[in-house]
Amino acid sequence: MKAMILAAGKGTRVQPITHVIPKPMIPILQKPVMEFLLELLREHGFNEIMVNVSHLAEEIENYFRDGQRFGVQIAYSFEGRIEDGELIGQALGSAGGLKKIQNFQPFFDDTFVVLCGDALIDLNLTEAVKRHREKGALASLVTKRVPRDQVSSYGVVVTDDQGRVLSFQEKPPVEEAASDMINTGIYIFEPEIFDYIPSGQPFDIGSDLFPRLASAGAPFYALPMEFEWVDIGKVPDYWQAIRSVLQGEVRQVQIPGNEVRPGVFAGLNVAADWDKIKIQGPVYVGGMTRIENGATIIGPAMIGPSCQVCEGATIDNSIIFDYSRIGPGVRLFEKLVFGRYCVDRNGDHFDLQEAALDWLITDARRQDHVAPSPQQKAMADLLGTDLAIGQVA
Repeated sequence: MKAMILAAGKGTRVQPITHVIPKPMIPILQKPVMEFLLELLREHGFNEIMVNVSHLAEEIENYFRDGQRFGVQIAYSFEGRIEDGELIGQALGSAGGLKKIQNFQPFFDDTFVVLCGDALIDLNLTEAVKRHREKGALASLVTKRVPRDQVSSYGVVVTDDQGRVLSFQEKPPVEEAASDMINTGIYIFEPEIFDYIPSGQPFDIGSDLFPRLASAGAPFYALPMEFEWVDIGKVPDYWQAIRSVLQGEVRQVQIPGNEVRPGVFAGLNVAADWDKIKIQGPVYVGGMTRIENGATIIGPAMIGPSCQVCEGATIDNSIIFDYSRIGPGVRLFEKLVFGRYCVDRNGDHFDLQEAALDWLITDARRQDHVAPSPQQKAMADLLGTDLAIGQVA
């Protein structure tokens, strides 16, 4: 069976991570989110998979290649151009990407599934396809019920009593939402769907194709299903995804490494004297990371591979990407450290290098770690960094 993973977006809502990592490659405990999608597709017999790529396309293609080691076949459709010898991404929209593939050579010749490349899902795809066919649908979208106070974060789906889609509300205010059923970005189509998608222009599934289907009275249905769905479309979503995984709430993600203390998992060759570190799980520490005596780590927390947590540093409910060095006495509370950026759980971030704070948090591979100068201390105080208590605000 055939499927498509949408992987061409720039991931602007997950910046600064997506400056250098395309959204489908964002790691969930060191494993790209798209890899979990491939495992789900393979489990349900979808072994011929198209992936549209654009922003940082080579990162996705170089990791997954032809899909052989994942037990599937993968081909890629690049959306963009070459300008002055450089690849420039230019996404066509989710439906436009589908149309480009079909125009190149008709590939989707039977019922097929489309998944967004930025969510962890644990859905019975076989059952979803069965319901789609039983309804005689041209298009179906899998919906999920969410608490009423969360509807404003999603696209709300309005249906009749038979489940036929009547209209959409894109992130409506809670008091105006006509439903608590939301679009999960999981779609099932028949090949005739391409009659509704124009060629050679950007066209989106949610904002362009679905309203066209609804206004045309096409056999277009919502499939409400109960399943695990962890969206990572925004920084707060990613934050919550990692917390959920560490707390054992996501079935398809197992915490890697060895459990060295209750709730504390470590990868290969972590340099740490656990008796001289204050640590409270759930915590994951990647391989070849050094944690110095006197450090404090409070979970849920993730520390990537090849990091260094210096003496007196505190990592509290934070996510630290690989090759990060957390300097002596630095306190991180509800922060995400990614390269030269420090991000809070709401997505607000600052550039440590531009702020002259890269001596506090820097690349662990550097060999020139030195004490801050008086000027650096003054800059830190001005920006809200109190070195006396080692706290990054």
